Amino acid sequence: MTPSLAIARRLLALCALPLLAQAAPVPESTLQQARQLRDQALVDDTAYALLRDLTTQIGPRLAGTEAEARARQWSVRALQQLGFDRDQIRIERFELDGWVRGEEWARVTAPYPQPLVVTALGDSGATGPIPVEAEVVLFESIEDVEALTEGALTGKIAYVSHAMGKTQDGSSYAYFGKTRFDGPGIAASKGAQAILIRSVGTQSHRMAHTGSTKWPEGQTPIPALALSQPDADQLERMAADGETIQVAIKATPRFVGKTRSANLIVDLPGSDRGEEIIITGGHLDSWDLGTGAVDDGAGIAITTAAVDLIRRSGLQPRRTIRLVHWGAEEVGLLGAKAYAEAHADELDQHQLGSESDFGAGRVYNIGADLPAAADPVVDAMLRLLAPLGVGQTARDYTGSSGPDLSPLNDLGLPSFRLLQDGTDYFDLHHTPDDTFDKIDPEALRQNVAAYAVFLWIAANTDVNFRAQDPTD
Repeated sequence: MTPSLAIARRLLALCALPLLAQAAPVPESTLQQARQLRDQALVDDTAYALLRDLTTQIGPRLAGTEAEARARQWSVRALQQLGFDRDQIRIERFELDGWVRGEEWARVTAPYPQPLVVTALGDSGATGPIPVEAEVVLFESIEDVEALTEGALTGKIAYVSHAMGKTQDGSSYAYFGKTRFDGPGIAASKGAQAILIRSVGTQSHRMAHTGSTKWPEGQTPIPALALSQPDADQLERMAADGETIQVAIKATPRFVGKTRSANLIVDLPGSDRGEEIIITGGHLDSWDLGTGAVDDGAGIAITTAAVDLIRRSGLQPRRTIRLVHWGAEEVGLLGAKAYAEAHADELDQHQLGSESDFGAGRVYNIGADLPAAADPVVDAMLRLLAPLGVGQTARDYTGSSGPDLSPLNDLGLPSFRLLQDGTDYFDLHHTPDDTFDKIDPEALRQNVAAYAVFLWIAANTDVNFRAQDPTD
């Protein structure tokens, strides 16, 4: 071999070294550590214990109330008992317009007098001390109400039905949720005295589903109540018989002025890439009917247990892992919006995240909208998650990283989600039946294992998740 050829080959070998390093975006040591975290999570009941205590010691946690404030105090105590330093825990407060539930009932007064099971929607208007009684006009969809002329419902009570069905990914909620989100404001704009909606849910038990609604600017809120599914069926049977239906309603919720909520934040500091953030968490508030076990006590417990598992391992992530217990999610993502505003100067440092806010069903898939350079990282996650029953990634995913991360997604955070089986989620969602006894400990452990794998791998790769593909 000539000297010049030997030198050339040596130079080629040296040039190839960086390429060889880049060929493994997830080091074998990281994979082995993630595997160990996964396996430890499958025999660990930290999440179950946290969820038991939150739902038992605090119970319902309506945004902006004293109960939500007690829940934050519980979070601080729970994190300290796990071993987090109190000085690492930050509370970032913000204001909101408070609303609380009052007396609520409804009954058919004609043609067949009988009680109805109802609950007021969040931010519902009130009847005042005297019930409202009027003829009910039935509609199959909120679009039918929207098509009416102004004043068409003056002196009437609107009733809106729909046919929400079960889906594994909860995709039906976005469409049928419009009845609750926008329906009351639309009915009010047509002159309705009040509105009843078929509960946005998928079970046939005689309990109603609450949830927030919104009012157009300048619109005076009217009483807005959800009916249980059997009671909605009852009204529709009466109408099918050609009867004119009269209903009396009393609802006395009230707006209580400015109150406060907060986000609670704790970090596992990173090492050489510590300025970059992998974010996770759940929302601490809940509606006031159940004890918020699946929505979203489970998310708080799952993500807290996963972060604590990493902390207890003694391993230090390269990127900072940030855990957030968001406040006031149920009433308009207020904690999420406050976080995005408060951390505007570091938004570019948020590399990736996934919130747990879809109950406690098993993770069955990954939803990812990431640059092509991240494909090997997602593949590495999937290889470790496959034994947990997590299948192929949804690479055409168009959703968010979770409700409280959606403001960050809008500002450039790549979308990534550990997708949970939500087939039965809307049986419990926003009802009195959202309680701890519905939780499957084994499924909860599977979620913690999945989050531990995701967090550890995402925090220990050099791949820039925010990089744009050359074709973009």
